[in-house]
Amino acid sequence: MASHILAIDQGTTSSRAIVFRADISIAAQAQREFQQHFPASGWVEHEPEDIWTSTIATCREAMGKANVTAADIAAIGITNQRETTVVWDRATGRAVHRAIVWQDRRTAEFCAKLKAEGHEPAISAKTGLIIDPYFSGTKVAWILDHVPGTRERAERGELMFGTVDSYLLWRLTGGKVHATDATNASRTLLFNIHTGQWDDDLLKLLRVPRSMLPDVRDSSADFGESVPELFGGAIAIRGIAGDQQAAVIGQACFTPGMMKSTYGTGCFALLNTGTTAVASKNTLLTTIAYQLNGQRTYALEGSIFVAGSAVQWLRDGLGIIKSASETGTLADQSDPMQSVYLVPAFVGLGAPYWNPRVRGALFGLTRNTGPAELAHATLESVCYQTYDLWAAMRADWPEASDANTVLRVDGGMTASDWTMQRLADLLDAPVDRPMIQETTALGAGYLAGLGAGVYPEPARFADSWRLEHRFKPNMSEATRTRKLTGWSQAVKGVLASDPGE
Repeated sequence: MASHILAIDQGTTSSRAIVFRADISIAAQAQREFQQHFPASGWVEHEPEDIWTSTIATCREAMGKANVTAADIAAIGITNQRETTVVWDRATGRAVHRAIVWQDRRTAEFCAKLKAEGHEPAISAKTGLIIDPYFSGTKVAWILDHVPGTRERAERGELMFGTVDSYLLWRLTGGKVHATDATNASRTLLFNIHTGQWDDDLLKLLRVPRSMLPDVRDSSADFGESVPELFGGAIAIRGIAGDQQAAVIGQACFTPGMMKSTYGTGCFALLNTGTTAVASKNTLLTTIAYQLNGQRTYALEGSIFVAGSAVQWLRDGLGIIKSASETGTLADQSDPMQSVYLVPAFVGLGAPYWNPRVRGALFGLTRNTGPAELAHATLESVCYQTYDLWAAMRADWPEASDANTVLRVDGGMTASDWTMQRLADLLDAPVDRPMIQETTALGAGYLAGLGAGVYPEPARFADSWRLEHRFKPNMSEATRTRKLTGWSQAVKGVLASDPGE
């Protein structure tokens, strides 16, 4: 009986594939980077064919390393960079334009126009999102408006739209299935997260023909099967989720009040709010965490633009470290009498501030400030930003304050014990680092395995989650309050520098 699961983890800079065994251990994995395209300031694009070929190559490589064939794979699960937008020809499968990546800002003017016309309250009420170039809807509209002939072709039903999961699914199934899951649909500005349907008013506002849209299914569902020639036999496709939601699942955050935070280039924190779609008063996003058996589970989400990239700045920009692993040791050597704060607004500030215009700043510098203090301030900045999200989530959803919330963490920065301990200290709450760090791929694998009968129901899967280390708070309340007050003042200083629209 087929007992392995193939998880596709299609990310912003690379495509990965992991083969999981029935006990959720990793049999093999493969990864390939692909080219990034920056055709203009603030524009970021991917060649869809690069996404496709790197994905298939890593799947074949991982299967080869694991010494498994298509007959050994019970199902495929897909997780993907969210919001990245592809429009392709229904007949030929060729994309009409490069994929517009989630980071791309080319629709900022259109978004500003929509806001000025007063559309944001209605859009937020339906989608849980703010109007921002980040999301897919305005990217689709841009392609239809700027690629000659595409709007007419879309109106005739000749073109298809999808986020990367939909595009890969369509290619994997040989053009038989055009579908997505509720988590990815919830990131488009076109989907009503309360009704679970594409919204006609939003489609009309953004001028996106309904015929372009994929079918929306549960996160664990029948998404067809791969064509036999890809992997030497057909394989069922049974799971799809956007990358941050897949991490929620991989971290087994199935109970309302549970929270996960992923630390990569930036940071994404999600708080499970159960069947309640909490409307944020602190510019957090309301999103679908996952949908199983027709039941939507919601989350509050906060995005930090700069986390790991601040450490890269220490290495590549300032040259004070040679590798990221040095930062914790260096921070430990810092002068405890100095209070240096870095507000890493290199590309503006994310949640809960959402100000793209401000830029970073250092506060509290003295003649004695050196590499150790800068490393300390850089690592702490990630913890302070997480605290801001944590506080905003608790303000938006008081139930989170009642629960003994534990933060489950994953991503590259969690390898730093110093940072994770400081995070626990500033949150005044435990921080749990899991045994399996590949939580995004694990989430996709779990959804596929659930659909194929290889993995158990969520409650039993949660029992298999294994703790590698728990960081417990160990900072006096006085020190914690002093530090958080200093951070708050530093952020106010940066916000005060806003040059305006």
